[in-house]
Amino acid sequence: MTGFPPPPEQRWTLATWQQPPVNRWSFNHLREVLRTARVGRGSGPVRSLRPGEALDLSAITWQRGRHTGTVAGLLGVATEPEPDDPGTDAFVVLHDGAVVAGGSPGPFAAADRPHLLMSCGKAMIGALVGILVDRGALRLDVPVQSWIPELTDTGYADATVRHLLDMRSGIRFVDTGGAGSPARRLREAIGWTPPTHPDLPTSMYDLLATLSADRPHGGAFQYRSSETDLLGWLCERATGVRMPDLLGELLWAPLGAAQDLDAVVDPAGAVVVDGGFACTIGDLARFGQLLCDDGAVGDRQVVPAAWLADARAGGGDPTTAVDVAAAFAASQSAALFPGGAYRSHHWLPRADRGVLMSMGIHGQLLWVEPDRRLVVAVLSSWARPQPMSALHATFAAVDAIGTAVAQRS
Repeated sequence: MTGFPPPPEQRWTLATWQQPPVNRWSFNHLREVLRTARVGRGSGPVRSLRPGEALDLSAITWQRGRHTGTVAGLLGVATEPEPDDPGTDAFVVLHDGAVVAGGSPGPFAAADRPHLLMSCGKAMIGALVGILVDRGALRLDVPVQSWIPELTDTGYADATVRHLLDMRSGIRFVDTGGAGSPARRLREAIGWTPPTHPDLPTSMYDLLATLSADRPHGGAFQYRSSETDLLGWLCERATGVRMPDLLGELLWAPLGAAQDLDAVVDPAGAVVVDGGFACTIGDLARFGQLLCDDGAVGDRQVVPAAWLADARAGGGDPTTAVDVAAAFAASQSAALFPGGAYRSHHWLPRADRGVLMSMGIHGQLLWVEPDRRLVVAVLSSWARPQPMSALHATFAAVDAIGTAVAQRS
């Protein structure tokens, strides 16, 4: 996208903005691609990200099977980037709240430029639900139609808030569905992809009310972005406040963000909470530090500490924890994180260490590990949505970083 105007072959379209090489530009210029609302940071102080003792990422190596390399090479900040550089745009590593590594190696990235989070932003909705549950506005065991009567005769009838949080409803929905699938129809209703269905509702909320179930609620885990969008609808109905204002007041402003959060909206103004947030790499790290600090910023409790403790444990009591682990083990995702779990919109890739992780396609990552006081935030524009080689290499690199800071401590 260089020139006035850029040549036709460089211009983005609704059909190409997520494809390489266009996505390296579009993920860093979301406001110019899709409709967005602002989630305000408020007028309070910005949470400081103080400098810490710098890590030498070129001296830290990662290994996955027969593959190995330096963390600097993988993240694209080495003098000579390694061949498997997955397309990192920006990253920050915090140890005990201090910045020990970071950079913006992407061609269009900058420390103060918002970047699309994709599904990495789902954890913000999990945190918002936790806040509302603590305030009594939502109850985990209550069916969704108690707040949204339009769902009474739909597939979501009798699904509870907890079912949605742990992605264990019985809804027939797969995120990777092709033409004609519920997922494709949802993306078209949002305005995320070119329309091919002339009969689509003009709001994703209306479309959610058309989804059907193909199994009982409360079974095995299955990743569904529709669950997050429905949680957003529930939060708005339960409080009578639109998502940009609600999320800003209860989460984004209190955590001490430096900039407003961008939020993609559908034609009816509903925020696409399943993957439509964009923020700076520093503000993503600030959100991660909030989770690492048990939901507190100084003396202010933003997210209930018990809510995050429950998430890290994969469930509050032993019976629930076993149930959550079994639900994950019965899913297709179990091969990615053996022994892992999914709780309250957090991945638990290392349940033994209480790691909370969020990830989005094309290389978005937030890794929060309280035991090692480690937060790693990565924003990328990988050429493919979720290449397993790059994904596993990134996990190995994060673990190597954690080992390095632990040894130094």
